[in-house]
Amino acid sequence: MKVNHLQIEIDGIDKEILRDLMEDARKPILQIAKKVGISGAAIHQRLKKLEQAGVIVGSKFIVNNKVLGYTTVAFVGVYLEKAANNSVAVRELKKIPEVLECHYTTGNWSILIKIICKDNEHLMQMLNKKIQTIEGVSRTETFISLEQQIERQIQL
Repeated sequence: MKVNHLQIEIDGIDKEILRDLMEDARKPILQIAKKVGISGAAIHQRLKKLEQAGVIVGSKFIVNNKVLGYTTVAFVGVYLEKAANNSVAVRELKKIPEVLECHYTTGNWSILIKIICKDNEHLMQMLNKKIQTIEGVSRTETFISLEQQIERQIQL
């Protein structure tokens, strides 16, 4: 691994390790080591360096929201009365568990959020009683996702 102008350059072995772990974060290190042709200790050292460099920022389990009853995914463009209201709005959005992502954007909206809801009625309640009542929010524009067709991370 090399640091080049504040960017990290990773070698082929690092890429192969990352590909395996991105596919399955619970894949045994020794299985990866055998495939790559280096020791398990070397894999651990490389992973530690990748974490320290900020290439790896954690690992997590992915929960199937539909199995838990959350069948509606929506993207909501949030219009703010003024840009200065951004920090207040984001602080309040963080309190809403159904808000999965929040992005400060260019274009028509100040903020774009991704939310999950049990159904359309739940979505309406979220919009009317939680999101649109946040101080500084002037209005929202909602797009319901019919189907997520691509989900991936950057390819290495």
